[in-house]
Order: sequence, then C-alpha cells, then structure tokens
Amino acid sequence: MRSISVDLLEQKLSAERLARPDAPLNRLVYECLRAAIHDGSLPAATRLPPSRDLAVQLGLSRNTVMHAYEQLMAEGYARGLTGSGTYVAERIPELPVLPTSVRPQKGGAAARLSRRGRKVVQDALAQTRQWGAFMPGVPDITQVPHRKLAQITARLERSLPPATLSYAAGGGHPALHHSLAVYLRQARSVVCEPGQIVVTEGVHQAIDLITRVLGDPGDTAWVEEPGYWGTRSVLAINGIRLKPMPVDAEGMRATGTAPRFAFVTPSHQYPLGAVMSMARRLDLLGHASRDGTWVVEDDYDSEFRFSGQPIPSLQGLLPDAPVIYVGTFSKTLYPGLRIAYMVVPPSVAAAFRTAQSELYRGGHMLMHAALAEFIDTGLYAAHIRKMRLVYAARRAFLIGLVLQWLGPGWVHEYDTGAGLHLVLSLPDGCDDVALTEAIGEQGVLVRPLSRYYLGKKRSSGLLLGFASVPQEQMLAPFEVVVRCIRGALGGIAIPT
Repeated sequence: MRSISVDLLEQKLSAERLARPDAPLNRLVYECLRAAIHDGSLPAATRLPPSRDLAVQLGLSRNTVMHAYEQLMAEGYARGLTGSGTYVAERIPELPVLPTSVRPQKGGAAARLSRRGRKVVQDALAQTRQWGAFMPGVPDITQVPHRKLAQITARLERSLPPATLSYAAGGGHPALHHSLAVYLRQARSVVCEPGQIVVTEGVHQAIDLITRVLGDPGDTAWVEEPGYWGTRSVLAINGIRLKPMPVDAEGMRATGTAPRFAFVTPSHQYPLGAVMSMARRLDLLGHASRDGTWVVEDDYDSEFRFSGQPIPSLQGLLPDAPVIYVGTFSKTLYPGLRIAYMVVPPSVAAAFRTAQSELYRGGHMLMHAALAEFIDTGLYAAHIRKMRLVYAARRAFLIGLVLQWLGPGWVHEYDTGAGLHLVLSLPDGCDDVALTEAIGEQGVLVRPLSRYYLGKKRSSGLLLGFASVPQEQMLAPFEVVVRCIRGALGGIAIPT
C-alpha cells in the first residue's frame, strides 16, 4: 500500500478484534479498509495490494481478505480492473449523516418510540424467566403426553397435503374448529358451531384482533380492577381507553353506561380468584345488550376447578348474547404452543377470519390438525382429568405450608379453589414490589399483586403459582418466601 502501512492496518484490526471478538473477520477487515478510505489514508485511485499478499501480511486466510474486497466493491468503495488489481474508487461514497432533526436524542432508542410504545415498554410486566417456583400461570409442562402428541403430528405430517404447511387461512384448520365446537359445548356449555371458531396464536393475538375488528382508537373498555396486565397492554397499544371496574367476591361490578368493550374473567377472576355471581353475569349481559357493548370472556383456566361443578361459560347463558368467548391451550397443555381460540357471533365470523388472514398470516395448521385428533380421541380430556388431580394436590400442599409457616388469614379471601395460583394477602403498607425483588434475588419467582391495579388504591399481596412445582420441591422455595416476608414486615401487623 502506498499511503497506509500494513502495520497501521494490523493495529486497527487487532483493536477491533479485541473490542468485537464475535464479529466476522472479513467484516472487520472491510471496516478497517473503509475507515482508511474515508480518513484519507487510502486516497482515491490507490491500488490495493493483492489479496494473497495482504492475507499473508495480516496472518489471515485469503478468502477473508477477498470477501472484504468484494464488499468494498459492492458498496462502491473500490473497483476491480481485470489483470491489473483492485483500486480505491475515484469517487468515494459518503457515509450517511442523519439530519439534526432526526439525530438520536438523549435517552437512546426509547426517545424515538411513540407515546403508546413508551407506555407499553415502561409498564411492561412480562418476566424474562418463565419457569420455576412459584411462577404464576404456568402449567406443569413435564406432564404433557408429548410422545403421543408427537406421534400424531408425525403421522399427519406424512399423510396430510402440502397445504397443511402453508399459511393458515380461514381462522385455522377446519378439523380443529369441529373438535373445539364439540368439546366446548360439552365441557363449557358454550353455544357454538364450528364456523364461529377462529384459532389464534395466543390470547394476546385474540384480544388484538377483537380490538382491531370491533373497536376504534378512543373507544373505552371496562377492565377488571385488579386485572390481567397483558389485556391492558394490548388494549393500550391499540388506543383503547381503559376504565378499571372494581372486583369483589362476586366478580366485576358493572355500573353506569357500558362502553364499547368489557373484558372479564368470570369463571376464575384473574388474579384474585373470585367467581362472578349469576346476578352480576346477568347484569353485565343486560348492560351489553342495552348499550351495544362487546363482552370478551377470557376463560383462561376454567378447566381446573377442584371442588364442586365446573362453572358454565358466560357466553352460553343467553341466546345471541354479544359475547366473544376466548380460550387457550397454554394452561391445559403448554404456553409454547401459542394456540388459543375464539368463539365469535355468526354475524362477525367471516370478518374475523378475513382480518386474521390479512393481519397475521397465521400458521401451525399441522399442529391444529394434531390437536383436533388429540381432542377427538379423548386424550385431551384424559390429560385434563389427570392434571386436575395433580394441581388440586399441589394447591392443598401449598395451603398447608401457608398455614404451618404463616398461620390463617394469609390466603386471599376471594380464593375459590381453582386455577394455577393462589394469592397471599399482605398487610397494608407492605411493599410487595420490593418484596418480590428480594424473593427473586434468591431464585424464587412470584408476582406482586399491586402491579395488577390501574388506580392508586391498591392491595398488597404475592401471586404464587403452584402448578409447575411438585410437592417435594415446594418447601425450600416457600421457606425463601416466608423468610423474605418476615424480613419485610418489621413492625407491620401480621394478618390473622
């Protein structure tokens, strides 16, 4: 090289390799050469050394240097002349310079987010760890009959047409529509036909689709107070205004003129565990019918009730009720499936199928077909029956630990003996967020109840998931919880 020494290039390359050990070598060589071109160390029309010679001098393979040269030529920094070599271009491209008005502001990428985006990110409650004691809302995925489900899937993959591996049009596989319609009529008293079912990639997508098809930015939604943070996040990003409605032992109280949407968990309120009374259900449906409200019934874990008869769905109470029923396989099988479903009124079913195909281009048709057979053969119902017994035993064991280590009065008063978690009530004045962090530092996963509230009036508590923790593995993490609670309470009065 005429205007830059190999020693200088080698120094720059060594520094880059130390700073970015995972970066491809050819990329680092290219960037060092490009920098030399821009700072004038390699002026226009300068002949670059043969790739073989530079590779030997730098101790690299020739292919590495050749790739760097090819990138320089592809971006207009160099040109190759047959029989003569590689030269720096006569006109060197300038590096892009951002206008002052769009330069990154102090605060990095977050400063460029939309207002809605900033709010969702700032209020995010999703945890990076999703497995372990006492992670709420997670089933025991080790108990799923994976081998049987895999055998069904493998056989169908060999026999079903290639279209099964294409995009999922029409709201999912027809076989799963039929199987779910039969199952929901029998198990949940849902009034539906296969054509009313739309399969989605998780409940969040179902809520997003409902909001987009039936709502406009600025519309209002009743949400439970406290309530599921995921629903609130999806509504907020779509510009839906949230109106928190208080929850008590009978579920959400509907008062005043109903808005465009009402999002409820009537069979097992999340997170407190109350069951919506019949009077409240009929009152909500009356508001909805009178005011043109869409009621969205999130029936997320209703299969797991450990005493008494299953609670029938809200959707099946009255004919032609303006209710959209949402269910999921995340609690009954495992969350990684990312398969949920909606039962929508016949009048909007076609619109939902079209919108889903247009917005999301869904897939998983092979798994839809496998789940249909899994349901039809009775394997799904058998798995639920088995897990209902397993979870009942784990819940009873955890409550026994609560009584033994903390005493009565700690399990939340609305608990109804269902679902995959229970709530420990904490005294007023206890910082459940700080307590959650302290417990998490010792490897135990819980959630603070106060984070499920929108308003300033909040109760303190801890959500403890028992579903994924066998009894023999509960004692050690529970001791961590008790130790941290006792350390946090200090002079605060303890519930009795």
